[in-house]
Order: sequence, then structure tokens, then C-alpha cells
Amino acid sequence: MESVSQGTENRGSMWDLDQKLDQPMDEEAGKLKNAFKEKKFSALLLLRLAYQSLGVVYGDLGTSPLYVFYNTFPRGVKHPDDVIGALSLIIYSLTLIPLLKYVFIVCRANDSGQGGTFALYSLLCRHANVNTIPNRHRTDEDLTTYSRFRLHEKSFAAKTREWLEKHSSRKNTLLLLVLVGTCMVIGDGILTPAISDVVVLVAVVILVGLFSLQHYGTDKVGWLFAPIVLLWFLMIGGIGIFNIWKYDSSVLKAFSPVYLFRYLKGGGKDGWTSLGGIMLSITGTEALFADLAHFPVLAVQIAFTVIVFPCLLLAYSGQAAYLVNHQDHVVDAFYHSIPGTAVVIVMLATTFLMILIMLLVWRWHWSLVLIFTALSLLVELTYFSAVLFKIDQGGWVPLVIAAAFLLVMVVWHYGTVKRYEFEMHSKVSMAWILGLGPGLGLVRVPGIGLVYTELASGVPSIFSHFITNLPAIHSVVVFVCVKYLPVYTVPEDERFLVKRIGPKNFHMFRCVARYGYKDLHKKDDDFEKKLFHNLFIFVRLESMMEGCTDSEEYSLYGQQTAESKDFLMENTTTLSEFEHTIESSGDSIVPANSPLRSLNFKPRSSGQASSQNEIDELEYLTSCRDAGVVHILGNTVVRARKDSSLYKKIAVDYIYAFLRKICREHSVIFNVPHESLLNVGQVFYV
Repeated sequence: MESVSQGTENRGSMWDLDQKLDQPMDEEAGKLKNAFKEKKFSALLLLRLAYQSLGVVYGDLGTSPLYVFYNTFPRGVKHPDDVIGALSLIIYSLTLIPLLKYVFIVCRANDSGQGGTFALYSLLCRHANVNTIPNRHRTDEDLTTYSRFRLHEKSFAAKTREWLEKHSSRKNTLLLLVLVGTCMVIGDGILTPAISDVVVLVAVVILVGLFSLQHYGTDKVGWLFAPIVLLWFLMIGGIGIFNIWKYDSSVLKAFSPVYLFRYLKGGGKDGWTSLGGIMLSITGTEALFADLAHFPVLAVQIAFTVIVFPCLLLAYSGQAAYLVNHQDHVVDAFYHSIPGTAVVIVMLATTFLMILIMLLVWRWHWSLVLIFTALSLLVELTYFSAVLFKIDQGGWVPLVIAAAFLLVMVVWHYGTVKRYEFEMHSKVSMAWILGLGPGLGLVRVPGIGLVYTELASGVPSIFSHFITNLPAIHSVVVFVCVKYLPVYTVPEDERFLVKRIGPKNFHMFRCVARYGYKDLHKKDDDFEKKLFHNLFIFVRLESMMEGCTDSEEYSLYGQQTAESKDFLMENTTTLSEFEHTIESSGDSIVPANSPLRSLNFKPRSSGQASSQNEIDELEYLTSCRDAGVVHILGNTVVRARKDSSLYKKIAVDYIYAFLRKICREHSVIFNVPHESLLNVGQVFYV
């Protein structure tokens, strides 16, 4: 703490002035209400959702019996005991990976119902400072969807978090692990089993129908496919029972792990490489977790344990009973498929992420984490070593696809980080802005200018670039920061944070618009309208606070007093329309949608003057908005330096430039009319 305070003192009065005039949002934002409640489902509704999940979640796992045994014995079955050993491996693989690891452990690591690799990463980003873009603020933690837990300083979890946060290389490694897992899912999902021309044609027809109905939502799709998938599971389970009864019920001894070890011990290299085929029995397990957003965890658990798991065990046991008596039918009885290599890498990535989730989020004892890790790696590393032998047999295809997607993601992230660093290092001093005076040394023309920036504090370099090259600026300037948080969604009433920059006669504001990763797809047609709505509310609350006196500095903690509530009820008739938290710091007040807290203020004589100032400023803002709104976007071009390596030039000048060109900009996402758009170009070199 001493070194920090000394460093702050040495920055000089100019830095202190900047901090006073333009304090970060996290120092001013109000505490938001924690009103997020988990959905509670009745037993009947839960069973209905479990039934619907069959049509959405379990298609891949359910079709695995079509090709597992063929890929396990591509050269035919040499001895009946090999079938029993392979069945034993299938039984324990289904038990350990999909049932125990994913359904009962990994599915609990959901991000407010969202599953998948990025959901795990978002949980980690909230519980540890591992985000590679340093834009984290305390105000983000006040979101109702931003759930996190405090760690005891001397706990093993706290030491793990400290170790993880200490070096940027560890943060980058964690991000790379997440990207690898995501790309492997994509690489595996692109490939489907090569079965026959007729089946492929039927699959195409089904896919066309599926995408035609997709806009009706998961509920309708689930109801359409659930009876088909349920019938499929009941059918393969029933056929399994029939085959066990008719051909050989002794295959049930495969439930003993003894046959598993015998198979691995006596099979040699062929037995070991056959694990690549057995691993196909658990493909689709990662999709089970990724599709979690559509259904509650308990519904997915019920569907798997009651229907999917027992039917799969019966299906594989029935096939084994048939093969014991028809060893030469293995090639003709089952379909061919491409060896599915990326699957096990995804599972390994999930295992390593779950280690951190268990320590930092769930705060499990290290011994339990060690047991989970040992069991998971024992199975997954065994399969991983086996599928390495299948890389030259087609397993390289998903790896190449995944590598291509990984390259794209890494280059995009690198360019994004460099752009943010450029914004941070080149932002303009508030003292310089104040030195220009209320007119900013320019002609202030009627209208409102929305200046988009990556920064949640400070004045972006695009603004100085703009006013240096043009002789005029709008009467009102709002710096808009579109910020993406490690949460699945940000509620509409918590999306905007507003503050004032500098004195009132400068007419400069900052607005931070916050989005979650699930919000990225949404096209916000009313963005401008919502922004001005929150800006006007801010002005009203700011003026209202100027008519108050406070025995202490405004605090965002504590309980709302009856005195504060009565005062606000007397001073506004529309309190129910904008219940906000207010915190005063310097000459700025930041509102956010949550109940007022700990405002121990009293009316004073200047209340009427403040009310008049409020009316004047609201009328001024309204007239400026009516005069015209211009969206000013920075068109920052990233280039590699001349002395950069060839690889860096290709990555930055071509790949990243192409990605930026095809990526949707804020003007498209927020539905900005072309006649209201102004691009300001900048070039910087990395």
C-alpha cells in the first residue's frame, strides 16, 4: 500500500486535477439492487422441460451406437472377450464422463443458466482479475447478473487467484485454453458421420426443416423433435433388451471393471488404438453442457439419468450380445464415421477450467478438486493417447479446422488489445480540455455529438483529433463507451451509467452502455432513445441533489431512510419511473436503476433555483437533440511497424484488417442512420 500511495503522490498536481474532474465510473456509480431471483419450477413443468430437452440436447449422444463398435473393431472381432472388454470400457466411460463429470458436476458450473466454455471463462473473470483487457470496474460488480463470492485471504483459493493474477502470461494461457476448447468444439461440430447417401439426403431435409422452424424458438423445436428422440431412445433400449435375451445375457458381466483391465492388458497396440472408437460413445457430451442455456440444470439431469443413460447402456449391451455370436457382422452391421479427435481435447480443456471453478467459485477443498482432476485426467488422457494414433486416419481434419478458427480468434484478440492500449495511452488530459474553456476553443454549433470510445474514463484521442482538424463542435458532447462484461446479459434497466464531465457550462457527459455476451447478437434499434432517456433522468436527479444538503458525503451503502424517501416524494411526482441510486463525488452524480440508499439530506432554500436550472438544462438538451444528433465513430486502422516480422505483418495488415472490414460496427448494431454518422480516421502502428 505504501508503494501505491507514494506512486500516486509522485504523479503531480496535473494527475490529481484529472482524477478530480473526471473520476472513473467505478468511483461514482450507485449500488444496484440485488433482485435477481432464480427460477423455481413445479414438478410438472420440470418433467415437461426434461422431455423437451431430449429433442435439443441429446441427439449426438443418442446416435453414437450407430458407429461405435465398427470404429472399435475396424478389422473385425478376434475373440468374444474383446467385445466384453470394449463394452466394459463403454459402460464406465458413459458413467464417469457424461453422467458423473458433466451431468452432476460441470453442469453446476453454469453462468446463471448459460453453459459452454465461455460461460466457465466468464465465471473465472468475475472471481479473478484474469481479463486480458484491463477495463474492469467496481460498478460492474453491482449488476444483478454479476454474482461472485468473496474469498478468505489466507485460503488456498485466494492463493490460487493471486498466482493466476500475478503475471499476464498466465492470463493469456488461460484465454488460449478457452479459445482452444471453443475451436475444438467448432472443428468437431462441422464434421458428421459419413453414413450413406440416403441418410445424408434425409439429414439435409431435416436440417432445412429445422432452420425453417428455428425462428419459432427452442420451445417449438423441442416439442417437435422430443417425441422423435424419445422414440429413438426407447427403441434402441428395447432392441438392446431383446438382443440380450435372445443372444447372450452373459455380456452383462461387462459391468465388472475386471474385463476393462483385461482388455487393455491383453489387446496390445490394437486394443489401445481401439479406444479411439470407444471414445465416440461419449461424443456430444460437451454439447450437453453448451446447450444448457435452453433448460434448467435439473431438467437436463432428469432426462439423462432416467431416459438417456439407461437406454444407451441397454443399446450397447444388446449390440455386444449380438456381436458375440456374429463376430463377422461388425463391418456390415454398423456405419462408418470420421474419427471425432477434437472431442477429447475439448474435454481436457473443460477439466482444467473446472479445476479453477471448483477452487475460486465453489471454494471446494483442494482434496476434492484433486480427486475430480485425477479421475477426469485418467480417462481423458487415456483416450487422448489412443486418438493420437488416428490422426493420420482422418483425425487431422477437425484439428486443422480448429487451428484455422484459433488463428482467427488469436489475431482478433491481439488487435483488440492493442487498440485498447492505444486508446489508454493516448487519451487527452482533462486539464487540457478545461484550458480550452467552455467553448473548447471552437464554435459550439447546435446539436448533440455522441463520441464513441473504448474508454470508461478519460477523454479519447479521437476527440482531440476531431477538434484539431475541424473548427466546430456540437453544443452538447456525450462520450459513449460500449462495454462488454463477463456476464451472460445485462438487464435493460441496468444497462446505462451516466456522469457529467467538467463544469456544467461545458455540457459534456459520459455514458457507459454495458452488455453481456448473450446480448451481442441483439440489434438495439432504440439505443439512441434509451441513451437520452437516461441522460435526462441524470440531469433531473443531479439538479434535485443540488437542492439538498447532506450531513455526510453521499454513500451508496446502507438502508434508505424515510426522510430521504419523503423528500423525493415531495419534489417529484414521477419517482416510480426512475428509482435510482445516487452517489455524489466532486461535482458529478451518477444514477443507476436501483433503490435510493443512505441519502441523509434535508431541503434547503436553493431548491427552487435548482429546479429552475434543471428545467433550463432539460430544455437546452431537448433543443440540441431536436437540432440534430451526430454519431462520431473512430475508424482506427492498426498497422504493423515496418521492422515487424513477416508473420506479424500478415497477421495485422491482412488477417486483422480483413476481420475488421467484415465485422459489424457500432453504427450497424445500434441502427445509426448514415446521414447521422461521422467517421474519424486514425492510424497507429504496433
